[in-house]
Amino acid sequence: MNKLIPLLAISILLFSCSTEKTYSDDLQGKKDQLKDLKLQQKETADAIALLEAEVKKIEPKKEIDPINISVRKVTPTIFQRYSNIQASVIGDDLVSASSSMGGRILSMSVKEGDYVKKGAFIAAIDVETMDKQIEEIQTSLELATTVYERQKRLWDQNIGSEIQYLQAKNNKERIEKSLETLRAQTAKKNVYAPISGYVDKEFLKQGEMASPGMPIVQILNTSKVKVEADVPENFLGKIKRGDHVEIYFPAIDKTIQKKITMMGRSIDPSNRTFKIEIAIPSAGDLKPNLLAEVKVKDFEEKDVITIPVQLVKQEVNGKKYVFSAFESNGIMIAKKKYVQTSESDNNNNIIITDGLFPDDLVIVDGSEKVTENDLLKIVKTETSEDDQ
Repeated sequence: MNKLIPLLAISILLFSCSTEKTYSDDLQGKKDQLKDLKLQQKETADAIALLEAEVKKIEPKKEIDPINISVRKVTPTIFQRYSNIQASVIGDDLVSASSSMGGRILSMSVKEGDYVKKGAFIAAIDVETMDKQIEEIQTSLELATTVYERQKRLWDQNIGSEIQYLQAKNNKERIEKSLETLRAQTAKKNVYAPISGYVDKEFLKQGEMASPGMPIVQILNTSKVKVEADVPENFLGKIKRGDHVEIYFPAIDKTIQKKITMMGRSIDPSNRTFKIEIAIPSAGDLKPNLLAEVKVKDFEEKDVITIPVQLVKQEVNGKKYVFSAFESNGIMIAKKKYVQTSESDNNNNIIITDGLFPDDLVIVDGSEKVTENDLLKIVKTETSEDDQ
């Protein structure tokens, strides 16, 4: 303060002298006046700077309130990323009941929606034509049998030729085989349920013609279904048979955990996908063609550092950084930490490959309010496990 008083006195003296001093109007006079004014300006500026320094030294320091923040303690964890794939429920037991012979359907005992047990009667086929053929062949067989028996008696008495005996025997046996075949076919006039289940579709009705192998009804066993999905080919090597997957059914808001029971051996060239199937032995309220979402794991890495992706900021030059809380001389201050990132997931978590270390405190809540070296007050500390 003692240095300030003489400096102020000199400035005031110079100012008073410059105001009292007169200058000529010629060039030299104006130069002299400009020189005196610059000197006065310099002395005044020095005096102001000295005065500001003295005021700052004497004035009580103003306390800066710390910024309230929440931090996350960095902990290595397992990073897993999942993808949802559209799927649908398929009936695992879906079998057609058909006739092995052609003919008109005389009667049907079931209709769409009925439940039938395995072996239950489904329909009867008209075999009138075959019945008449059987009658004709039966008459022929009676004649052939009579001829054979007579030829046999003669042959046993060494009468007649062996050829006549053998021809009679062969004719009889041939007609017997034909009759046996016709009777076996007519025995199939009735159609029975190959499995237990519900009649899902009726392809033919009573009075219509059925051809051999043509489905009459379709029977669905709803107690055993499977979920089928077309998986993009880039998942090859990421999933395998036996992997656990999560299946969600939006229509009934139901989630179950099951294993992949089958993986397709080929890629569909039209959409570059392969099929997977998940068997569900007890269907419950699951119906065929019900839409589903299969959650499959497409990426996993152990012992990595992850943080919410929104905490990663970027400078104009492209460098990425996060704000962390750092203790210095007993106080917490904000520090920038430059980081490198890699994979992210659907939960907005991202892997930090470089720049963060275990036990670092990353600012979570309040990071948008802080700048480098700001004073901080930690009000909450969380860990990576809080997201799991």
